[in-house]
Amino acid sequence: MDDRAVDTGAVTGGVRALLRLEGLALFAAMTVLYATWGGSWWVYALLFLVPDLSFLAYLVDAKFGALVYNAAHSYMAPVALMTLGFGLAAPLTLSIALIWLAHIGIDRALGYGLKYSAGFGFTHLGRIGRQSGA
Repeated sequence: MDDRAVDTGAVTGGVRALLRLEGLALFAAMTVLYATWGGSWWVYALLFLVPDLSFLAYLVDAKFGALVYNAAHSYMAPVALMTLGFGLAAPLTLSIALIWLAHIGIDRALGYGLKYSAGFGFTHLGRIGRQSGA
């Protein structure tokens, strides 16, 4: 077993692969729903990387950075927003939620998981960056 996974609580092996595949499925599903919904591709392109602005919180410190990054990369807020968008028949709200979930999906598919306060490179999907061992 990888000692780094034990130190950070990161998943390994088949479970890690499954979580990454789930991310890919989420990305694909939200993008197809967005296309079916008839959302503007300009809006999609403009908003797709917005959740990554949360990494700027790491300028304060790693603990605050992880907190803000995880808030922007958790399913809770965009699922609540999507529910609100459907419930209120609010096209822009729904579009934002679908784009946000697609972003989270592709991040997870690429191995960018939720962060630990040890630093940006420590995620629930394993280490990322130069010291990842990949």
